[in-house]
Order: sequence, then structure tokens, then C-alpha cells
Amino acid sequence: MWLAVWLAFAALCWPAPASAQAPAFDNLQVVRNEDGLFASFDVRFELPRAVEDALGKGVPLYFVVEATLYSDRWYWTDRREARASRVWRLAYQPLTRKYRVTIGGSNQSFDTLAEALAVVRRVNHWKIAEAAQVEPGGGHYVEFSYRLDTTLLPRPMQIGIGGQPEWTLVIEKTQRLN
Repeated sequence: MWLAVWLAFAALCWPAPASAQAPAFDNLQVVRNEDGLFASFDVRFELPRAVEDALGKGVPLYFVVEATLYSDRWYWTDRREARASRVWRLAYQPLTRKYRVTIGGSNQSFDTLAEALAVVRRVNHWKIAEAAQVEPGGGHYVEFSYRLDTTLLPRPMQIGIGGQPEWTLVIEKTQRLN
């Protein structure tokens, strides 16, 4: 009896573990103008401890965002009109104690991981499709996918992380055009 009362009291007094927010797209905006179709968004996620430890040991991380523009068809599957992708490489340089983010051919160095992740989490005015690929008045939608790409990690790491959920970061969202 006393044991049950004590356990109930301990359960009430014990702090609950902080739950992390689920990864998601924030402020997703798709804008069509005379130059084409552009997207801007923020991605909300936290790096798991195992991923952050690997980064601190010099293993580069690759984040990939893909956008696919589809047009509605009633008689068959929807037609893919355009596809765009962007890859970020995030690496820690132990000798200089700096984080480096590479997008295409440009590099930026940061003093903290938070500053580097802010660049990886934000996309602003990214061109998804040409203006000719988006018919005015047609039913179109864009499927977005953001992920930590483990296929670009060094081969021994790919074998070692197989089936570990902390290495799985996939965020997907569909946005219909107005």
C-alpha cells in the first residue's frame, strides 16, 4: 500500500521529458510570376544527438530538398511538369572549429552549429519551374520533400546506421497553387 502511494507521488513529482516538436515545413509560400514559379519556406527540425556527434567528428551531412510540380489530369495519373532539387553539405572543420555550409559552388563558414543550421533550414525565392511550365488557370500542385540524405554519407557510415531511427529525417508536404 505504502509502496503504491509512494510510486504515485514520485510519478507526479518527476519531471516529464520534454517532447521535441515534429519536423515540419513552416511559412511555405509558392509564388507564380512572369519569371516562373518560386518557393520560400523554413524547415523546423532538431538534429538528434547521434547525428550531431557524427558531425562533430568530421562526418559531413547532406540535406536535400526536392520540389515536383504536377498538373491535374482526370483521365490518368497527374502529369509531372517540372522538378527541382537543392543539396546542402554541412561539415565541421575540427582544426578551425568552424561549420561550413556548401550550396552548389558557394561556401559559407559559421562559428556555431545553430548559425549553420539556420542556413540549411531556410529557402528563400527558390525557382522551381519556368513560367511556360505553369499554365494559367490550370490545376497545379507542388510536392515538397526535405530529408537528410544518408546515401551521400561515407560508405562505412551507411552500413553502420542502417535501421537507426535517429538518422531518419524526412519531411513532406503538398501545396496547391491558387
